[in-house]
Amino acid sequence: MVSRRSLFLPALFIFLFVFIELASAQITVYSGRNRALVEPLVNQFEAETGINVRIRYGGTTQLAVAIMEEGRRSPADIFWSQDAGALGALHSGDILKVLPEHIAATLPPQFTNPANTWVATSGRARVLAYDKNNVDSSTLPESVFDLTRPEWRGKVGWAPANASFQSFVTAMRATEGDERTREWLRQMKANGAVAYNNNNSILQAIEAGEIQLGLTNHYYIDRAKSGNPNYGIEAHQFGAGDVGNLINVAGLGILKSSKQQDEAIAFVAFMLREYAQQFFMNEVFEYPVTTGIGDSDRMLESILGITPDINLDALNDLDETLRMLRQTDLL
Repeated sequence: MVSRRSLFLPALFIFLFVFIELASAQITVYSGRNRALVEPLVNQFEAETGINVRIRYGGTTQLAVAIMEEGRRSPADIFWSQDAGALGALHSGDILKVLPEHIAATLPPQFTNPANTWVATSGRARVLAYDKNNVDSSTLPESVFDLTRPEWRGKVGWAPANASFQSFVTAMRATEGDERTREWLRQMKANGAVAYNNNNSILQAIEAGEIQLGLTNHYYIDRAKSGNPNYGIEAHQFGAGDVGNLINVAGLGILKSSKQQDEAIAFVAFMLREYAQQFFMNEVFEYPVTTGIGDSDRMLESILGITPDINLDALNDLDETLRMLRQTDLL
């Protein structure tokens, strides 16, 4: 006769095995996002799910290249990109899996690619920074192409060596063509556009009176204003559809080779929840990518109507952009 004890023990072992498996679940993320920006969210995900997250931090392009070189042997389950171009490159390489439809259900169509192999987690808009104390906002240009006019000679700052600027130039090539983009670069240079190393340097130059305008990302201005209500720099957006209003995104894709697909999907879904989206907006000063988050003047809906019509996968063509910048003596 089989005792109750002998029946109970196998069931107990099965329960313990399942519990240990769940408790020891682990995913590996290759993150082009800065550790200081995303670590609090990763910690919260681990606390809520019990899934351990191993992260390899690095440059977005460097990590994308590593994944392509590693192929199916890559230990990465997820790629977290700083920009859409690198995600587009992995999509083109057939490295990313198609995500479940419900993942992108709350996102505007601009913020996942047509094949649904990646989703945005936050957005950052290109803007024209200006000195509100010395520039009449009514005189600001309607298009980024108007910055080559004589009245802006020597008054505009840009950062040709900066990755966000290079993504913007790639977007201009995709929407306006190489010939017009190359001519714009040449005309800007001839009009005395002042080159700086990065976006912060552009804002510092505006504050110092070296220039009056600068091509940058919106969150640099928002961060500065959050610590100084008297900050003298504002953001100007160009006319609807102008490429100067590009919204680039940080985003996530899951590798086809991942052996932790369910856990990886849970990680992606977490980053689109209201908690994470509020974090990106309030702590990182980027735009949320799910609708209905935040105050009306900060909500994504407020800028969706003025962005250029572009498939963000097209931002993966960075090599030709770098070649063009070298040809025009900007690098």
